[in-house]
Amino acid sequence: MTISRLDQERAALVVVDVQEAFRKAIGDFDTIAARCAILVQGAQALGVPVIVAEQYPAGLGETAPEIAVHLEGVACLEKTVFSVARADGFDLAGRDQVLLCGIETHVCVHQTAQDLLSDGIEIHLIRDALGSRAAVHHQAGIARMEQAGAAASSTEMALLELLGGAGSTPFKIIQGLIK
Repeated sequence: MTISRLDQERAALVVVDVQEAFRKAIGDFDTIAARCAILVQGAQALGVPVIVAEQYPAGLGETAPEIAVHLEGVACLEKTVFSVARADGFDLAGRDQVLLCGIETHVCVHQTAQDLLSDGIEIHLIRDALGSRAAVHHQAGIARMEQAGAAASSTEMALLELLGGAGSTPFKIIQGLIK
């Protein structure tokens, strides 16, 4: 599959399981949550749909507050399956590009990517907004997804690619987020 340039009309942001129970288990959780919050705000500024998933929130807690504060009007998709794509209510609404971020890279993020790739959806892995409890699991997850056809990206790269140019209100918002 050829990975094309991100397009505001084709893209959706999927935030996977950035929940409180993982805060102490994942060493760079605060950075991941902060980058996910930037992605949510940037996507909203650009009119890109945001899907936020929570793995068994009764046991693992809700989405981290630094992200949740930006989710007005966005319903969190509760799930017990690992792949967000297999969760009840998951719908990309015709979008065929996904910016994928969250935790854990080697489990829920990986299985979501595999399912979406199988459905012909382009996956843009936001590598600076992904994490696992152990580096070896994180690296294995990244490698598997990229071998399967996912493209490497970053928070800044993806938002500026979606933006396409300077001089607009969304540009000013995104510039403020990534500085």
